[in-house]
Amino acid sequence: MNQRTVLYDSHVAAGGRMVPFSGWDMPLHYGSQLQEHHRVRAEVGMFDVSHMTVIDLAGPGSRAFLRRLLANDVARLSAPGSALYGCMLNHEGGILDDLIVYLRGEERFRLVVNAATRDSDLSWMRARLAEMPDAAQLTHRPDLAMLAVQGPMAELALAKVFSAETMSAVHALSAFQFIERPEGFIARTGYTGEDGFEILLPAQAAPALWRALLTAGVPPCGLGARDTLRLEAGLSLYGTDLDADHTPQECGLGWTVALAPEGRDFIGRAALAARTPRCRQVGLVLQGRGVLRNGLTVRLPGGAEGRITSGGFSPTLQRAIALARVPLGPASLCEVLLRGQALPARVVKPPFVRHGLACVDLNSL
Repeated sequence: MNQRTVLYDSHVAAGGRMVPFSGWDMPLHYGSQLQEHHRVRAEVGMFDVSHMTVIDLAGPGSRAFLRRLLANDVARLSAPGSALYGCMLNHEGGILDDLIVYLRGEERFRLVVNAATRDSDLSWMRARLAEMPDAAQLTHRPDLAMLAVQGPMAELALAKVFSAETMSAVHALSAFQFIERPEGFIARTGYTGEDGFEILLPAQAAPALWRALLTAGVPPCGLGARDTLRLEAGLSLYGTDLDADHTPQECGLGWTVALAPEGRDFIGRAALAARTPRCRQVGLVLQGRGVLRNGLTVRLPGGAEGRITSGGFSPTLQRAIALARVPLGPASLCEVLLRGQALPARVVKPPFVRHGLACVDLNSL
């Protein structure tokens, strides 16, 4: 039986179409995935992301542990209230998961990792902790719920439900910063390519916040819109665009690998140094009519082939778009093989859409 978030009854009451996702019953949409997508791009929408895994780490050795565990370096976090995106690698340099780590204090951190990798992530982290001389305390936090309020009007929406004092602090946040207030742990992060916030709070308090946001005019959005928004933003999904068989450099995330200082021996570093990338991630925009789906073959000039990892239709661009893993080397044009047809597509650098605006020149397609 699938798990349910504390907001399950709220989704059903709002008309959510519930579907299984990573072991959870989650809303796909509330009537119109397309309308939900456009609302987030133009105004604001909210998502229940309580299925994500929240992990707290505290105690002596927490910083040293994370500097070994992650390819990005938590030493880059300058002060409490800052956050960092990065990858956790295996010893071969493959990606076990992508995550966000938040610095709450000198030796206090919060991690948010993916729902589908919860058990394997916790097992991996606990095993690596056992190898460290200084014991840090790892605590899984299923008692917390998480809401994402996303869109250019997200801050205005929160001002209708949070205190003036809290909103003053919210307004001062830059991207990848957070505050902790009585209303919850409020981070200016998200997965849509828009401004927005992710709010962690005790699970029992989540339904009241959900109702308050609904009353304030914030519509609920489901997994369908979340996926088209993140694809337009060029953001990868673990299990499709990222996996344990590919390195960050092969998945468009080389920028998250902190090689300085040289003395930081993070897990997978030696393998990355010895391993030549076999492929790279690119964006694709179909030049004509058609649909780009996961798993379709991409053929480059000269006959080399790659594969679409995430594909779909962009409601903002009104074009089929995709993220693809292709062989190394420059290319501006390619073909996508679909039911015996070779459909022409242009190779672009993601993102496709950011802050509601196209990042690719549609006139050149």
